[in-house]
Amino acid sequence: MKTPALACAALFVAACSFTGPVARPDMALPQQWQEASANIDAALPEADWWRGFGSPRLDALIAEALEGNPDLRIQGERIIQAELALRTANASLFPSLNLSGDSGWNRRNTGTSGNNVTTESKSSALNLAAGYEIDLWGRVAASIASGKAGLDASRYDFEAARLSLAASVATTWFQYLASIERLGIARENLAIAERVLKVVEAKYRNGAVSALDLSRQKTTVLTQRAQIDPLEVQARQTLMALDILCGRVPTPAAGQPEKLAHITLPAVSAGLPSELLLRRPDIASEEARLAAAAANIGAARAELFPRITLSAGGGLATDLLLSLAHPASTVSISAGILQTIFDGGRLRAQVDTARSREREQVENYRKTILAALKEVEDSLSSAARDARQEEAHTQILEEAERSLRLAELRYRMGADDLLAVLDAQRTRFSVQDQLAQLRLARLTDTVNLFKALGGGWRTIPNE
Repeated sequence: MKTPALACAALFVAACSFTGPVARPDMALPQQWQEASANIDAALPEADWWRGFGSPRLDALIAEALEGNPDLRIQGERIIQAELALRTANASLFPSLNLSGDSGWNRRNTGTSGNNVTTESKSSALNLAAGYEIDLWGRVAASIASGKAGLDASRYDFEAARLSLAASVATTWFQYLASIERLGIARENLAIAERVLKVVEAKYRNGAVSALDLSRQKTTVLTQRAQIDPLEVQARQTLMALDILCGRVPTPAAGQPEKLAHITLPAVSAGLPSELLLRRPDIASEEARLAAAAANIGAARAELFPRITLSAGGGLATDLLLSLAHPASTVSISAGILQTIFDGGRLRAQVDTARSREREQVENYRKTILAALKEVEDSLSSAARDARQEEAHTQILEEAERSLRLAELRYRMGADDLLAVLDAQRTRFSVQDQLAQLRLARLTDTVNLFKALGGGWRTIPNE
């Protein structure tokens, strides 16, 4: 007699533990970054990391975007939907209670012609029914656990979208400033070319230079002038993209934008690779989906076992219309069990599908971690490279400006030909333009590093 009882108890314990531990990829994280950070003594990113650039206009733009961006609002609605789905799953823990009532009149004629029999009936009834499913195998509990994990994933997705939006606004704003600066450089070089053209025209009129020199300088002026229009279009398009990110209708630029050189490059520490798992909302989202996948396996396995339900009901009924006077009462209590005997392997296939989805999610989780590690390494490498390039081009620009001044002076004095001036002009303009783009690249590298490090976001313990 003890053996069947022990077997049933073992079956009960095993059945109630369908949801196993969350599977995680077996991967070792590096001890340190391959790309050394130049800011060893810097702090980790803060939640409002963008304030480190020292740009009040950027702070206002990001605040506006976080408030009005449509994509972020869509992500917020998905959190609400996940909360409602979890509330729906939680409702299964409580019994259902239904109230029904009816009242009717019926008249019936029977018999042959001339010998009709008419019968009438009236009835009124009020019934209350309750039902409850005993979650013996943990199916409902697994569904709730999956809903909670899905809600956590939605919240983490919102944080990831928020981080991505702030980074996009910062990058777009810096691109707009760079476009304005490059436009100013192009106009300044056009003015220099036009100034040299006046000197060449004066010398041509006096017969000091040939028509070829005059044509060369006119070509330089026309070339410089042709480069201004694309930069103006680029600046307008970048500003419109910034308006869209902020969730507003594109409007013309108002006021003079700040200089690109006035933007501060904040120092940031990359920390340790192992800390990255706690600082990236997208990694936390994938981990939450792993928990949901494990819970879904438990729910699918519980479907293989019978469902046990309890139900109770009571009612009042009378032979009156729209009245419950002198009613007859009924009370019922029942228990039921439902077990699928044959379904063509459908339930087993659902379990195998849930397991396959868990394995898929494990790979997604591993893929996200690898991508995060690469993003940090790339950001550190790009920041170091562009810093060296900017320093080198700053020195090159100083020499290019000196060369242009000497070339113009020697040309006026007749000690050198026009080709030296043209070459000095092209060199100065090219270096100025490259320097503006390198400054933009360094700012973009810093934004990308903040984004790759999670932007100051932290996983809350027991969240």
